[in-house]
Amino acid sequence: MGLVARGEVYWVNLDPTIGTEIQKTRPALVISPDDLNDALPRVIIAPLTSRGQPLGCRPKIKFAGKPALILLDQLRSVDKRHLAGKMGEIDLVLWHPVLLEMLA
Repeated sequence: MGLVARGEVYWVNLDPTIGTEIQKTRPALVISPDDLNDALPRVIIAPLTSRGQPLGCRPKIKFAGKPALILLDQLRSVDKRHLAGKMGEIDLVLWHPVLLEMLA
């Protein structure tokens, strides 16, 4: 896996899961900072979904021409080997303020 940057979206295999954790292979947003992404074999991601309950911690966006939610309540660290193909990018202004507010 080459360089991975904050704000990029990749297909990520999230299985196996337990309970209500979001599962299967789906798009996920890289939220970890670039210095961490460069130094470690893992990244922190937030899954995307086209369904789900809208909440304040789930920014509504349009990605790949479809409405989506960024599930900032389902953050997880994954090995970069879980990243399949880059799908695009999501501008930080659409999600970063929500993440900061949520973690404050």
